[in-house]
Amino acid sequence: MTTATTHSLKPLRIGNIELDFPVVQAALSGYSDTAMRVIARRLGASYTLCEVMLDYFIMQVKDRPRNSHLMHVADEEHPVAGQLMGAEPEQFGPAAVKLVEKGFDVIDINFGCPVKKVLGRCRGGFHLSQPEVALEIVSRVRDAVSAHVPVTLKMRRGIDDSAESREKFFEIFDGAYARGVVAVTVHGRTVLQRYDGPSRWEFLRELKAYAGDRVILGSGDLFNAQACLDMMEYTGVDGVTVARGCIGNPWVFQQCRALAAGQPLPAPPTLHEQREVIAEHYRLAEELYGAERCIPTMRKFGIKYSQLHPQHNEVRAAFGTVKIVGGWRDVLAKWYSIDGPGVHPAIEEPNPLASPAE
Repeated sequence: MTTATTHSLKPLRIGNIELDFPVVQAALSGYSDTAMRVIARRLGASYTLCEVMLDYFIMQVKDRPRNSHLMHVADEEHPVAGQLMGAEPEQFGPAAVKLVEKGFDVIDINFGCPVKKVLGRCRGGFHLSQPEVALEIVSRVRDAVSAHVPVTLKMRRGIDDSAESREKFFEIFDGAYARGVVAVTVHGRTVLQRYDGPSRWEFLRELKAYAGDRVILGSGDLFNAQACLDMMEYTGVDGVTVARGCIGNPWVFQQCRALAAGQPLPAPPTLHEQREVIAEHYRLAEELYGAERCIPTMRKFGIKYSQLHPQHNEVRAAFGTVKIVGGWRDVLAKWYSIDGPGVHPAIEEPNPLASPAE
């Protein structure tokens, strides 16, 4: 495993956008709204992607206060990407244009979502089974938005591990760059794996060697800062996207920067540091949704934040019962009023290079 030495990480380029650090926040369905993205940026993420949005939904949504959170972009979070998912190629172009009009700097196309209901509606990862349709979508998006707007792609390593799936993956991969995509994020699991079993970093290593100068970001089993550096060092990818590993733990981006600079892994945030960030996250969410409508969203965030508290089971239960406006303040008053050390969250899936002790 990588030791605590300085890592010579290059800036990450997304088309004409240069990012100072190659660890970014992934698009997270149901999570990566403006509030989460702003917190991640303040704590060291160089770039974030919004939660995936359906193409037809984007075109139907009305510009009303109740819907204002859906495509909201804060001034402080640029550059930020809007991620598109859908079934019909002709809907992607107009939806991409609307996202650019709303302020998104990059358009990311989702060909990676493994959720069953998504696959059943011929969206997300389903497109890896039909290269012709997938590449038509890429062309329609690239043709629809201005040349200065980067277009990127999210993929998994295939539908499954068959030779046919591999062939289709590379047809889409090569064809996307040929049609103007500037970067591709690849998750090391197949679509049928969903989130079960290890992410195959060896595939990412092979893919980067094949891709040469083409920009690739890696994804999968990035649940702590060391895993992010390990993936880049082992596979050679140009950057990584942290997904489930940053929900409730936005400090992972600070920790990545520290390790890359040759510093020891920072201690987990103290309870008062956690309280400050949680309170700010709630404040941003209340501005975005309104005091009552933010409760369900912030309840699930509170549950995730609880993993850094030494009494995480009790704190998780407390956040889980918040159902009234301001109820989260009672949780902070009870469980975060006295300062003390936090804990690093449990790792859901160890990365392939982790030692047994981790």
